[in-house]
Amino acid sequence: MRALETVVDQLERGDVALDASIALYERGAALKKRCEDELKRAEEKVAAITLDAKGAPTGTQPLDAG
Repeated sequence: MRALETVVDQLERGDVALDASIALYERGAALKKRCEDELKRAEEKVAAITLDAKGAPTGTQPLDAG
């Protein structure tokens, strides 16, 4: 996320050459996709959580190390 913010900051400043801007835009698009994929996985994990009669979580999966 921090890398994406850096790309956005550089593009918003407008002091980057056209070729560099295009490369930054492509990198930003790839980073955005990665963030969206990670968010989707997190949302799926949260949606999979269920509670038992005592309110304790059940049906959860351990978080990935990556």
